[in-house]
Amino acid sequence: MANDDAADRLNSLGLLASALAGRPVVVAAVEPGEPSWTDGQTVFVDASAPPRENLESVAVHASLIAADSLSPDIIGALIRHPRSAKRYLAIEGHRALVANGEVLPGIFSALADPATARRSDSPESSLSIASGRDAFDDPPAEFGVIRARKVLAAGGRASAQVDHETAAHAPRRDSKEALEELDDGEVDDSDDPDLFSNPVGGGGFIGKWLKKMLSSARKTGSGGGGPPGADSPTHRTNSADRGAYAVSSTAKASTEDVIDITARGVKYPEWDADRKTYRPDWCTVREVEPKVKASAADAIDGAIGVRRPLARLGMGLHRRHRQSQGDDIDIDAAVEARVEVRAGSVPDEAVYLDSLRRRRDLSVLLLLDVSGSTAEPGTVGRTVHQQQRAVITDLMVALHDLGDRVALYAYNSQGRNAVNMLPVKRFDDHLDARVLRRLDSLEPAAYSRLGAAIRHGSTVLEARGGTSRRLLVVVSDGLAYDHGYERAYGAADARRALTETRRRGTGCVCLTVGAGTDVEALRRVFGSTAHATIARPDQLAGIVGPLFRSAIRSAEVRRRVS
Repeated sequence: MANDDAADRLNSLGLLASALAGRPVVVAAVEPGEPSWTDGQTVFVDASAPPRENLESVAVHASLIAADSLSPDIIGALIRHPRSAKRYLAIEGHRALVANGEVLPGIFSALADPATARRSDSPESSLSIASGRDAFDDPPAEFGVIRARKVLAAGGRASAQVDHETAAHAPRRDSKEALEELDDGEVDDSDDPDLFSNPVGGGGFIGKWLKKMLSSARKTGSGGGGPPGADSPTHRTNSADRGAYAVSSTAKASTEDVIDITARGVKYPEWDADRKTYRPDWCTVREVEPKVKASAADAIDGAIGVRRPLARLGMGLHRRHRQSQGDDIDIDAAVEARVEVRAGSVPDEAVYLDSLRRRRDLSVLLLLDVSGSTAEPGTVGRTVHQQQRAVITDLMVALHDLGDRVALYAYNSQGRNAVNMLPVKRFDDHLDARVLRRLDSLEPAAYSRLGAAIRHGSTVLEARGGTSRRLLVVVSDGLAYDHGYERAYGAADARRALTETRRRGTGCVCLTVGAGTDVEALRRVFGSTAHATIARPDQLAGIVGPLFRSAIRSAEVRRRVS
């Protein structure tokens, strides 16, 4: 059991290291009493040391990775020079921590010495100082050591792996013309800017996860309640795969649960912002039937408050002529009535136009993020997932009651070949207890390859919606993250997928509920798509009308132009 606990803690530290480094990073153990170090892909720590010491070591080494402090040119100069390596770490460690300060949780603020960090403005400058004769203190114990030879060896293996994958999956030149670059800034749905307020709650998911990890380290045993997914790390390292970028997830799901991830599914491209081109047929999306728990509930909290602002969406006006009362004059009928009067006949008094609501003409596909990050605590004592689920339920019930065609899909991913779409309600399914039990059975797991989920959702909506007006609603904490799908790359692909959908005349709305995701991070993911952040599900009724209306209006303009 002790070994299992240690492995769980190392896997959890891998999530922290990956988040701080901005790339997948593995955390592994060294022999007890050995100092911590990193080769650029793996951070090695003493698993027998106190949890706080491990956290500090991970923060230092992940910051070195993020600050490009371990580049081959720098590390090569430190081979056979242990004194210079020690001095370099003493300076560069502080500089890297300060440079990475924006993503470091406040608990690590005391690690960096600003005075030492100010002596250098780059790894090259730190190396120059370390090679000199200036006197300064040795690095703190939590900084560990630099093992230059092993860093260079690991870097060479990683470069070979990346080169092989790039050669195997390089996009074809003939597909570049068909999938031309889209300008996200050209389409802007956000005509109600006052809706898009800053996220509520503060402290991003890293800080919340770190707080939870520190508190869990003081507990004994493996029991306890907590939100779904809180008893296991959101993202874990697969100890069976020691590749340089081997990261997988076991939060409420294991690799064994993914059935036939390569032979079936639909292929979609993915936008590579670095190369400014698409990777054709890069992602495989599979529709996986959600498992229903025996304890799943089928209660509906109530969607009356949401129904009212949605009542007039997707409605056209049907003009009825020659009515006895109405809101406008029927010119033809009025002229004929005047002629009848001049002719001495009794005129027909039905000279009005009446505008009536016609049948609903709107199909909506709701896309619910069930990746592991939504298991994090939210703003009102419930997890982000629980609050998102409450909002998605109200939307689904309200739109269905109004007569719209509604579908609901949940999504998560475990790499580009396993993007899972869970159909909770397809367009032709009845909204009944089975649908609600499927929804209640959903639990956060794995990662979020958001771009592929958006592309599949929009494809289903266009093929099966059956109406001229279409609306894609993404309910997500805005964290687009997966293996090989980090930070700027994932955000650019998700933003591009939304732009593609809007260009085809489908309105898009993105909602974030109860999460502490930074507003700038959300804008990088959602771009100019209409989006809003609310602190609690009961605030939905106040923003949903203008938000949906702006998205539908933008889509109608796009359809008229195209």
